[in-house]
Formats: sequence, C-alpha cells, structure tokens
Amino acid sequence: MIDAALAACDEVFVISYTKPEFSGCGKTVREGWLKHLYPQVRSAVLEDSEALRLPHNDAPEQEHRDFCGWMCRTMFGTTIDAVFTSEDYGDGFALALTAYFATPGEQVRHVCVDKARGAVPISGTDIRADPHAHRAFLDPRVYASFVQRACILGGESTGKTTLAQALAERLDTVWAAEFGRELWVEKSGALTFEDLGRIGETQVAREDQLAQQAKRWLVCDTSPLTTLCYSLEMYGGALPLLEQLAARRYDVVFLCAPDFPFVQDGTRRDTDFRTRQHDWYRKILDEKQIAYTTLAGSPEQRVRQALTLLI
Repeated sequence: MIDAALAACDEVFVISYTKPEFSGCGKTVREGWLKHLYPQVRSAVLEDSEALRLPHNDAPEQEHRDFCGWMCRTMFGTTIDAVFTSEDYGDGFALALTAYFATPGEQVRHVCVDKARGAVPISGTDIRADPHAHRAFLDPRVYASFVQRACILGGESTGKTTLAQALAERLDTVWAAEFGRELWVEKSGALTFEDLGRIGETQVAREDQLAQQAKRWLVCDTSPLTTLCYSLEMYGGALPLLEQLAARRYDVVFLCAPDFPFVQDGTRRDTDFRTRQHDWYRKILDEKQIAYTTLAGSPEQRVRQALTLLI
C-alpha cells in the first residue's frame, strides 16, 4: 500500500497503531522498519499511553475513523486527498475523512490496493502468526526483528567458537564470529583502549547484519560483554560506549564452563585468567539478573544441552 501511495501521491502519511500490541511488533520496532524502508514518508508510530489513548482494535469503525482524522489534522497538520487500504472498510473510511478534509463538491478518494491478495498472496495476520514460515514475504530488515539471538560466553579456551559453529549447523542458520579475535590477530595483540570500543561496535553491527540471513536463531560467538571484560582487565576501565553496548540483551545466554584442558594457541593468557574470566561472567550476569545456562562436558554434550533450549 505504501508503494502504491508513493507512486500516486506527492506526499504520503503513515499512521501505525494497534491496541493491544502484536507480539514482536512494538512501537520501537515498527519505527525502525519505516525509517529504514520508507524514510521519505511522514509517519506517526503510536503506542497507548495516558497522554494518548488509542482506540481498541475491537472499537467501532467510526472511533478509528475519527481518531485518524484527528491525527492527520492535529499531528500532521495537513489535509488528506486520498486514503489507501486493502480492506472492506476503505470506502467508509474515505467517506468519513471527507467530513474532515474535503472542500465542497470534492471527496476524499479511496484507493483499494490488492484487496484480492493477488500481487501479495498473504495477509499481515498470517505473517504475524508465523514470521519464520512466511519470511519470503518480509524484507530481510524486517525479518531480522523476529530472529532470536543466542549468545555464547566463556573464558579463553572453553570451546565457544566450536560450539557456535556446531549450533549454527544443527539449526541450519548462521553465526556471528568474534571480531575481537580477528582484530587481535591483525594487530598482533597490540590493541589500544579505543580499539575495544571499535570491537564492541563492530560485533553489534555484524550481528545485526547476519540476523537478516539467519533462520529463527542467530548464534553469537561472544558479545560486547566479553570486550568489556578485556577492557577492564587491560586498562582498568572502559569507554562509555562499550559499557552501553555491553548491556545488550540476548534471548538465550550460554556460559561455557572451564572444564576443558587449556589449549594455548598463541593468543591466550593462562588457566588462572580463564578461571577469573568465568567467575567474572557469573558475577556480572547475576548482578544484572541475566538468566544463563552453564554448559559443561564434551563438545557434543554441550551442543545437546544447548539445543534443548533452542529447539
């Protein structure tokens, strides 16, 4: 509908609201979708509050029509020439808006777009019921909002990368590799204080990009919390940006136990540091009241433990 309106109109206004909210489609998420996909439209993405009471989804049609008319006049400060819908209510909606905006002898037009679902053979209701089954109808940037993220934490040499790769393979999805290790190798371990902020930013950007390719789950090999740990260890502090990124939440968090024999690959510290890392993770996760599952045993045992929460 937005595409059709943009092709026919000089200026397009989009009002997005629902009461109650649909799962996974909150105000901030919808704002992001419109910002990325249609920056050229003027949009009002609303949520119910004491300051702005939205009509309930089951409210009479006239209540919604009056609300939209008031929104266009008050918040957009404009008149309306046409309304675009793909539903039966479109004609009545246009007629109601005529009372708000049309000059004598004119009428707000209703433009019906693909009501028969021929061009796009599915409804929004069906897509919301199972976004993963219908991802072909979603822009990758929209689908990414429905991808859940599993974060793998742990000290050095606890099998995080091996686990991330194995889980991604079992789940038929993708995984986000640890950028910090890549930069460490590139700079031969000579990381600056500012580099730690760059690592956190790049890790988040990598996750967001890969979420567009994932299927249901994105497996994340560490998170900015790991980078915060190294920043505190190496410099006794962290950039405010990194501290903010380290508060990033994940749908599932796994903490790999340090019960493997320590393997020195030329970039790692030692077993004592690995133990301190593990204890630090437990302390921070508990303090922040972040639920996590500790994985122990062989690589295959860890994979099975993790899959019980992901499938």
